[in-house]
Amino acid sequence: MKINLRKKKLTTGKYSLYIDYYKGKIIDDSGKSKNNREFEYLREYLYISPKTPSEKRENEETLLRAEQILSIRRAEYAQGKYGIKDRSKNKFLFLTYYEKLKEERYESKGNYDNWDAAQNHIEDYCKKKQITFEDIDEEFVLGFKKFLNKNSRTKSNTLLSQNSKYTYYNKFKAALRQAFEDGYTSRNFATCVKGFTQGETTREHLTQEELQEMAKAKCKHVILKSAFMFSCLTGLRWSDINKLIWSEVRDEENETRLVFQQKKTAGQEYQYISNQARKILGKRRKENDRVFQGLKYGAHFNAEILRWCMRAGITKHITFHSARHTHAVLLLENGADIYTVSKVLGHKEIRTTQVYAKIVDKKKKEAAYLLPELEMDYEF
Repeated sequence: MKINLRKKKLTTGKYSLYIDYYKGKIIDDSGKSKNNREFEYLREYLYISPKTPSEKRENEETLLRAEQILSIRRAEYAQGKYGIKDRSKNKFLFLTYYEKLKEERYESKGNYDNWDAAQNHIEDYCKKKQITFEDIDEEFVLGFKKFLNKNSRTKSNTLLSQNSKYTYYNKFKAALRQAFEDGYTSRNFATCVKGFTQGETTREHLTQEELQEMAKAKCKHVILKSAFMFSCLTGLRWSDINKLIWSEVRDEENETRLVFQQKKTAGQEYQYISNQARKILGKRRKENDRVFQGLKYGAHFNAEILRWCMRAGITKHITFHSARHTHAVLLLENGADIYTVSKVLGHKEIRTTQVYAKIVDKKKKEAAYLLPELEMDYEF
């Protein structure tokens, strides 16, 4: 590979400096040969025709910086080509590097939260030690897996669930994999220890009959009952229901739709709701008023949901999030296709929605009786 410093003329009267990585020839899909090049723009600029001593001096300094970067890039290539280890990266702190990777995912709310949660357990494992990449080996990686399995605790001081261990260890491995690609380690330690298997998630939900009993039963907090039933009818998360304001509720002739931004994914959503769901909302108020005023999240409201369930004769462990599961299952049971359900729930990937398809057994029962009976002698 050839690595050279190049310049590009701009309309501003300056040259833009960039590094040209020439990797030889390749054959494209049409069978033609073309150059395989990559470019790294340095954001360093030269005056095309420097007129003052100051501009000439600035050109000299800029060119010197660019040539220094070029030397570094050529050295990095040589290290990779000949297996030379960059020992300066050995001394870099692993947790500082992990923090950098986490912050790069800030715009992806759900992913960022998982990286952040995993970081808490990695810090607990390291016990405030200044762990550098020089300290990382197979024993360190295996130790973290054992730590998640036996020592890590949730905020309520319980052992981690199988899926939590699976998620946190995967973030840990992703950081190790990236560190190898970035040259901080000479070995990809992400591959040296087998990860956790993902567990089946229990998604408790209410049947149509149970939901009807909940609708008839008394709940101590009217706002809680309204919000829960609204979630069952729309599939909205607690976080989105809690922040919903009247300007996001669009009454259009004989139908209503919600136009809001999901708190978890930051995705813009447009969702039609049923007339019954709209009735739950009641009369419109000021555009910036919250629709569900006084809704709270905490142990008291969670306990009231369980007491409400008991009054309805339901012994399942139902949480507010179970309302979202209930909506998904009822849609599938009543004929909605999985793609539509995925869009209603605001899932980015359909595989997230496919979990609900396993719960739905009504169609399986119907399928069992689709085949005609055979005439046969049952005494084989």
